[in-house]
Amino acid sequence: MSEHAVVIAGGGPTGMMLAAELTLANIDVAIVERRASPDLAGSRAGGLHSRTLEVLDQRGVVERFVSEGTKHPVLHMHPAILAIGDLPTRHNYTLGLWQKHIERILAGWVDELGVPIYREHEVTGFTQDDTGVDIELSSVQSPQPSQPLKSLRAQYLVGCDGGRSVVRKAAGIEFPGWDATKSWLIAEASMAEEPAWGFRHDATGIHGIGKLEDGRGARMVLTEQQLRGDSEPTLQDVREALVAVFGTDYGIHSPTWISRFTDMTRQAAAYRDKRVLLAGDAAHVHPPMGGQGLNTGVQDAVNLGWKLAQVIRGTSPDSLLDTYHAERHPVGARVLRNTMAQVALQRTDDRTKALSAVMTDLVAADDARRRLAAEMSGMAIHYALGDGHPLLGRRMPDLDLDTADGALRVFTLLHAARPVLINLGAPGAIGVDITPWSDRVRLIDAKYAGPWELPAIGTVTAPTAVLIRPDGYVAWVGTGDNAEPGPGLANALTTWFGPGAAAV
Repeated sequence: MSEHAVVIAGGGPTGMMLAAELTLANIDVAIVERRASPDLAGSRAGGLHSRTLEVLDQRGVVERFVSEGTKHPVLHMHPAILAIGDLPTRHNYTLGLWQKHIERILAGWVDELGVPIYREHEVTGFTQDDTGVDIELSSVQSPQPSQPLKSLRAQYLVGCDGGRSVVRKAAGIEFPGWDATKSWLIAEASMAEEPAWGFRHDATGIHGIGKLEDGRGARMVLTEQQLRGDSEPTLQDVREALVAVFGTDYGIHSPTWISRFTDMTRQAAAYRDKRVLLAGDAAHVHPPMGGQGLNTGVQDAVNLGWKLAQVIRGTSPDSLLDTYHAERHPVGARVLRNTMAQVALQRTDDRTKALSAVMTDLVAADDARRRLAAEMSGMAIHYALGDGHPLLGRRMPDLDLDTADGALRVFTLLHAARPVLINLGAPGAIGVDITPWSDRVRLIDAKYAGPWELPAIGTVTAPTAVLIRPDGYVAWVGTGDNAEPGPGLANALTTWFGPGAAAV
């Protein structure tokens, strides 16, 4: 039986991002993935949001994605298009990049990091005890893996295995929510006739046909007249849907990919059951309005990775893992609410049209637009870490710092996925000796004279010091008005990064 510190079920974007995070923290991790290679046939998701781009920037790999994508200074939120060019970030745009390319780039990075992937296998069950998890595997029969495995042993198992997650079901974690009310077909194929490019609205809903990257094929999203979800879609289903909307199937042929999605909306009641955790679609499913699913999953992984690493290394107690659910479950719940609202606003009755018109007017106001744009892009995420400075619990801005070694971006300090304490006052002004945490936390003395601007909030008072977690969120803020910066910092260091070495 092969053993790893962590086994991840599922090698999609969430699973690969989590594997990268754990590897950067020197944790032995492996992925179990049923596909023989990343799927390059089709894509449901088609973009990376501002906060996800920041997360990738924090690890030094964002340009790999930006160089292949297209920047769009807007977010689509039915019934409006939200301009995001004024978001206070270097990545104030949505990056148009199909999921198949996102997965390919992530796979290349994970391969460079040396993460083993057990391809053509899938997790079928597990049993856990006080020290780890015995994981049952089955091999995908076509083609047969050259070295089929039957089991793995890990300290922790993370289910990143999609909305039908075997890991979630085997853990007995409830998946409450709302059943589907409508369905859509997605297809990529060739057409004998020139189709009606663009979007069409009718009594059924919104439909669209666009050109593929090669300029020859077509990609279509078609709202079905009746809810379907009981079988795998076929080319005949796509033909019938095209005829119902456009009066012709345009001679569609040679499909490379056909899929179906619905507006089913569900969220795991718990993101953790002892040594088993969930992330991505295994933890939350919803319709793809606004392209928030993949982005939410990647950010789940970045929240979980450093916490899991610290628990495995023994620097933090097991209870640190409880903060994963406490922080990410509310984020997922807001995404579910947002996508449900957009589905409701797509209804074609006159009353919903009137509501959509009112919403369009409201979103035209700058305050509302900025708030919604910050929320949908992930830039407004605020973890409840207590009262105090507005930075506390929010993402750290990527400032251009002035240091003894010259100009330095904040995100550059996070490339190693290690916490950073930035002292913006006089050397030694923090008021606490962080030597007991020096093996975990990097201390930087720096200056910054510019404004501190937060999405949807605006300019805030400049702090004198900030403690930044590996995921880029601020765990403690020192200010000139803070009467006890030392004890507050020591408590934050212990809470998030374990007791100091002298206290162990």
